[in-house]
Amino acid sequence: MGYDYEYLKQQIFSLTSIDLNAYKERQMKRRIDTLIDKHGIKGYDKYVEQLKKDKALFEEFVNYITINVSEFYRNPEQWKIMDEQIIPELISRFGKNLKVWSAACSTGDEPYSLVMALSRHIPLQQIRIIATDLDKQVIAKAKVGLYADRSVAAVPADMKKKFFTQVGPSYKISDEIKARVEFREHNLLKDTYPNDCHLIVCRNVLIYFTEEAKDEVFAKFQKNLKPGGVLFIGSTEQIINYKDLGYARKNSFFYERPF
Repeated sequence: MGYDYEYLKQQIFSLTSIDLNAYKERQMKRRIDTLIDKHGIKGYDKYVEQLKKDKALFEEFVNYITINVSEFYRNPEQWKIMDEQIIPELISRFGKNLKVWSAACSTGDEPYSLVMALSRHIPLQQIRIIATDLDKQVIAKAKVGLYADRSVAAVPADMKKKFFTQVGPSYKISDEIKARVEFREHNLLKDTYPNDCHLIVCRNVLIYFTEEAKDEVFAKFQKNLKPGGVLFIGSTEQIINYKDLGYARKNSFFYERPF
Protein backbone atom coordinates (compact mmCIF):
# COMPACT_ATOMS: atom_id res chain seq x y z
CA MET A 1 0.00 0.00 0.00
CA GLY A 2 1.30 3.42 -1.00
CA TYR A 3 1.32 5.25 2.31
CA ASP A 4 2.53 3.40 5.39
CA TYR A 5 0.75 2.51 8.61
CA GLU A 6 2.39 5.45 10.44
CA TYR A 7 0.66 7.82 8.01
CA LEU A 8 -2.68 6.05 8.62
CA LYS A 9 -2.27 6.27 12.42
CA GLN A 10 -1.64 10.03 12.24
CA GLN A 11 -4.62 10.60 9.95
CA ILE A 12 -6.97 8.47 12.05
CA PHE A 13 -5.92 10.32 15.20
CA SER A 14 -6.64 13.70 13.61
CA LEU A 15 -10.02 12.47 12.28
CA THR A 16 -11.28 10.51 15.29
CA SER A 17 -8.95 11.13 18.30
CA ILE A 18 -8.45 7.33 18.38
CA ASP A 19 -4.78 6.64 19.05
CA LEU A 20 -3.94 3.45 17.15
CA ASN A 21 -0.52 3.41 18.86
CA ALA A 22 -2.31 2.13 21.95
CA TYR A 23 -3.50 -1.03 20.16
CA LYS A 24 -1.40 -4.08 19.38
CA GLU A 25 -0.09 -3.27 15.92
CA ARG A 26 -0.23 -6.64 14.19
CA GLN A 27 -3.83 -7.31 15.19
CA MET A 28 -5.09 -3.82 14.42
CA LYS A 29 -3.24 -3.47 11.10
CA ARG A 30 -4.63 -6.83 9.97
CA ARG A 31 -8.19 -5.76 10.88
CA ILE A 32 -7.85 -2.45 9.02
CA ASP A 33 -6.24 -4.02 5.93
CA THR A 34 -9.09 -6.55 5.75
CA LEU A 35 -11.64 -3.72 5.87
CA ILE A 36 -9.85 -1.70 3.17
CA ASP A 37 -9.55 -4.77 0.91
CA LYS A 38 -13.28 -5.42 1.32
CA HIS A 39 -13.99 -2.05 -0.33
CA GLY A 40 -11.38 -2.59 -3.06
CA ILE A 41 -9.58 0.63 -2.10
CA LYS A 42 -5.89 0.75 -2.97
CA GLY A 43 -3.69 2.41 -0.37
CA TYR A 44 -4.12 4.06 3.02
CA ASP A 45 -4.06 7.54 1.45
CA LYS A 46 -7.06 6.74 -0.80
CA TYR A 47 -8.88 5.17 2.14
CA VAL A 48 -8.33 8.26 4.31
CA GLU A 49 -9.64 10.46 1.45
CA GLN A 50 -12.81 8.33 1.33
CA LEU A 51 -13.22 8.41 5.12
CA LYS A 52 -13.23 12.22 5.00
CA LYS A 53 -15.96 12.27 2.34
CA ASP A 54 -18.16 9.26 3.13
CA LYS A 55 -20.00 9.37 6.48
CA ALA A 56 -21.18 5.74 6.24
CA LEU A 57 -17.63 4.52 5.52
CA PHE A 58 -16.30 6.59 8.42
CA GLU A 59 -18.88 5.17 10.85
CA GLU A 60 -18.20 1.64 9.61
CA PHE A 61 -14.49 2.16 10.28
CA VAL A 62 -14.98 3.38 13.86
CA ASN A 63 -17.46 0.60 14.55
CA TYR A 64 -15.09 -2.01 13.09
CA ILE A 65 -11.96 -1.04 15.01
CA THR A 66 -13.67 -0.55 18.37
CA ILE A 67 -14.16 -4.19 19.18
CA ASN A 68 -17.77 -4.85 20.24
CA VAL A 69 -18.23 -8.37 21.57
CA SER A 70 -20.64 -8.32 24.45
CA GLU A 71 -23.36 -10.29 26.19
CA PHE A 72 -25.39 -10.10 29.38
CA TYR A 73 -23.88 -11.69 32.50
CA ARG A 74 -20.80 -12.77 30.56
CA ASN A 75 -18.95 -15.37 32.68
CA PRO A 76 -21.89 -16.03 35.07
CA GLU A 77 -19.65 -17.41 37.84
CA GLN A 78 -18.01 -13.97 38.14
CA TRP A 79 -21.42 -12.29 38.33
CA LYS A 80 -22.27 -14.72 41.15
CA ILE A 81 -19.29 -13.32 43.09
CA MET A 82 -20.49 -9.82 42.23
CA ASP A 83 -23.96 -10.63 43.61
CA GLU A 84 -22.95 -12.58 46.72
CA GLN A 85 -19.78 -10.79 47.78
CA ILE A 86 -18.85 -7.55 45.98
CA ILE A 87 -22.19 -5.67 46.02
CA PRO A 88 -22.97 -6.50 49.69
CA GLU A 89 -19.44 -5.38 50.69
CA LEU A 90 -19.75 -2.10 48.78
CA ILE A 91 -23.16 -1.41 50.36
CA SER A 92 -21.81 -2.10 53.86
CA ARG A 93 -18.93 0.34 53.20
CA PHE A 94 -20.63 3.12 51.26
CA GLY A 95 -24.40 2.70 51.62
CA LYS A 96 -26.82 2.23 48.75
CA ASN A 97 -26.06 5.35 46.71
CA LEU A 98 -23.20 3.78 44.80
CA LYS A 99 -21.39 5.51 41.95
CA VAL A 100 -20.88 2.87 39.27
CA TRP A 101 -19.07 3.28 35.95
CA SER A 102 -19.29 0.77 33.11
CA ALA A 103 -16.33 1.71 30.88
CA ALA A 104 -16.14 0.61 27.22
CA CYS A 105 -19.74 -0.56 27.64
CA SER A 106 -20.33 -1.57 24.01
CA THR A 107 -24.00 -2.30 23.19
CA GLY A 108 -25.19 -1.91 26.78
CA ASP A 109 -25.27 -5.57 27.84
CA GLU A 110 -22.89 -4.90 30.73
CA PRO A 111 -24.39 -1.75 32.29
CA TYR A 112 -27.87 -3.27 32.03
CA SER A 113 -26.54 -6.46 33.68
CA LEU A 114 -25.16 -4.24 36.45
CA VAL A 115 -28.55 -2.60 37.01
CA MET A 116 -30.19 -6.03 37.30
CA ALA A 117 -27.47 -7.34 39.64
CA LEU A 118 -27.72 -4.25 41.86
CA SER A 119 -31.53 -4.43 41.88
CA ARG A 120 -31.31 -7.56 44.06
CA HIS A 121 -29.81 -5.35 46.79
CA ILE A 122 -30.90 -1.77 46.09
CA PRO A 123 -34.26 -0.25 45.07
CA LEU A 124 -34.25 0.27 41.31
CA GLN A 125 -34.89 4.02 41.53
CA GLN A 126 -31.71 4.43 43.63
CA ILE A 127 -29.45 2.82 41.00
CA ARG A 128 -27.48 4.99 38.60
CA ILE A 129 -24.86 3.71 36.17
CA ILE A 130 -22.57 5.85 34.03
CA ALA A 131 -21.88 3.87 30.83
CA THR A 132 -19.29 5.05 28.32
CA ASP A 133 -17.95 3.95 24.97
CA LEU A 134 -15.79 5.36 22.21
CA ASP A 135 -18.26 4.38 19.49
CA LYS A 136 -21.44 6.43 19.19
CA GLN A 137 -23.07 3.77 16.98
CA VAL A 138 -22.90 1.12 19.72
CA ILE A 139 -24.21 3.67 22.23
CA ALA A 140 -27.17 4.24 19.88
CA LYS A 141 -27.77 0.45 19.81
CA ALA A 142 -27.51 0.32 23.61
CA LYS A 143 -30.17 3.01 23.98
CA VAL A 144 -32.56 0.99 21.76
CA GLY A 145 -32.01 -2.04 24.02
CA LEU A 146 -32.92 -4.83 21.57
CA TYR A 147 -30.82 -8.01 21.79
CA ALA A 148 -30.41 -11.35 20.04
CA ASP A 149 -31.29 -14.54 21.88
CA ARG A 150 -27.61 -15.51 22.34
CA SER A 151 -26.84 -12.17 24.06
CA VAL A 152 -29.37 -12.83 26.83
CA ALA A 153 -28.69 -16.57 27.23
CA ALA A 154 -26.94 -16.14 30.62
CA VAL A 155 -29.51 -13.75 32.16
CA PRO A 156 -30.98 -15.35 35.32
CA ALA A 157 -34.47 -16.69 34.56
CA ASP A 158 -36.27 -14.42 37.05
CA MET A 159 -34.53 -11.31 35.65
CA LYS A 160 -35.30 -12.32 32.08
CA LYS A 161 -38.97 -12.76 32.94
CA LYS A 162 -39.14 -9.49 34.86
CA PHE A 163 -37.12 -7.15 32.64
CA PHE A 164 -37.30 -8.46 29.06
CA THR A 165 -40.06 -8.66 26.47
CA GLN A 166 -39.71 -10.99 23.50
CA VAL A 167 -40.04 -9.17 20.17
CA GLY A 168 -39.96 -11.77 17.38
CA PRO A 169 -36.63 -13.59 17.71
CA SER A 170 -35.15 -10.74 19.83
CA TYR A 171 -35.46 -9.51 23.41
CA LYS A 172 -36.14 -5.91 24.43
CA ILE A 173 -34.96 -4.65 27.81
CA SER A 174 -37.49 -2.75 29.91
CA ASP A 175 -37.57 1.04 30.08
CA GLU A 176 -37.24 0.90 33.89
CA ILE A 177 -33.79 -0.71 33.50
CA LYS A 178 -32.80 1.66 30.68
CA ALA A 179 -33.74 4.67 32.78
CA ARG A 180 -31.04 3.79 35.34
CA VAL A 181 -28.18 4.13 32.81
CA GLU A 182 -26.65 7.34 31.49
CA PHE A 183 -24.69 6.76 28.27
CA ARG A 184 -21.82 9.03 27.23
CA GLU A 185 -19.16 9.00 24.51
CA HIS A 186 -15.74 8.60 26.09
CA ASN A 187 -12.18 7.81 25.00
CA LEU A 188 -10.28 5.88 27.70
CA LEU A 189 -6.94 7.11 26.38
CA LYS A 190 -7.80 10.80 26.16
CA ASP A 191 -10.83 11.92 28.15
CA THR A 192 -11.28 12.78 31.84
CA TYR A 193 -12.51 9.84 33.93
CA PRO A 194 -15.57 9.90 36.22
CA ASN A 195 -14.11 10.29 39.71
CA ASP A 196 -14.88 8.94 43.20
CA CYS A 197 -16.35 5.70 41.81
CA HIS A 198 -17.32 2.87 44.14
CA LEU A 199 -17.31 0.30 41.32
CA ILE A 200 -15.70 0.41 37.86
CA VAL A 201 -16.41 -2.34 35.34
CA CYS A 202 -14.20 -2.66 32.24
CA ARG A 203 -14.09 -6.14 30.78
CA ASN A 204 -12.43 -7.78 27.78
CA VAL A 205 -11.41 -4.51 26.14
CA LEU A 206 -7.86 -3.84 27.31
CA ILE A 207 -6.56 -7.11 25.84
CA TYR A 208 -6.35 -5.22 22.54
CA PHE A 209 -4.16 -2.48 24.08
CA THR A 210 -0.38 -2.39 24.36
CA GLU A 211 1.09 -3.09 27.81
CA GLU A 212 1.89 0.63 28.25
CA ALA A 213 -1.65 1.71 27.38
CA LYS A 214 -3.10 -0.97 29.69
CA ASP A 215 -0.99 0.25 32.61
CA GLU A 216 -2.02 3.83 31.93
CA VAL A 217 -5.74 2.93 31.97
CA PHE A 218 -5.50 0.67 35.04
CA ALA A 219 -3.59 3.43 36.90
CA LYS A 220 -6.29 5.97 35.99
CA PHE A 221 -9.03 3.59 37.14
CA GLN A 222 -7.21 3.22 40.48
CA LYS A 223 -7.00 7.02 40.93
CA ASN A 224 -10.72 7.39 40.19
CA LEU A 225 -11.90 4.71 42.60
CA LYS A 226 -12.72 5.72 46.15
CA PRO A 227 -10.54 3.90 48.72
CA GLY A 228 -12.38 0.61 49.24
CA GLY A 229 -13.80 0.79 45.70
CA VAL A 230 -13.55 -2.16 43.31
CA LEU A 231 -12.49 -2.69 39.68
CA PHE A 232 -14.10 -5.65 37.84
CA ILE A 233 -12.16 -6.86 34.76
CA GLY A 234 -12.74 -9.56 32.15
CA SER A 235 -11.87 -13.24 32.08
CA THR A 236 -9.38 -12.61 29.26
CA GLU A 237 -7.41 -10.12 31.38
CA GLN A 238 -5.23 -9.99 34.44
CA ILE A 239 -3.28 -7.21 36.17
CA ILE A 240 0.07 -8.87 36.82
CA ASN A 241 1.62 -5.71 38.32
CA TYR A 242 -1.47 -4.81 40.37
CA LYS A 243 0.57 -3.95 43.50
CA ASP A 244 2.71 -1.46 41.56
CA LEU A 245 -0.50 0.19 40.30
CA GLY A 246 -1.89 0.54 43.83
CA TYR A 247 -4.42 -2.31 43.92
CA ALA A 248 -5.11 -5.17 46.31
CA ARG A 249 -6.36 -8.30 44.56
CA LYS A 250 -9.64 -9.75 45.82
CA ASN A 251 -9.58 -12.60 43.28
CA SER A 252 -8.66 -13.09 39.62
CA PHE A 253 -11.12 -10.52 38.27
CA PHE A 254 -11.81 -8.12 41.15
CA TYR A 255 -9.25 -5.58 42.35
CA GLU A 256 -9.67 -3.10 45.18
CA ARG A 257 -8.17 0.29 45.90
CA PRO A 258 -7.07 -0.21 49.52
CA PHE A 259 -8.05 2.23 52.27
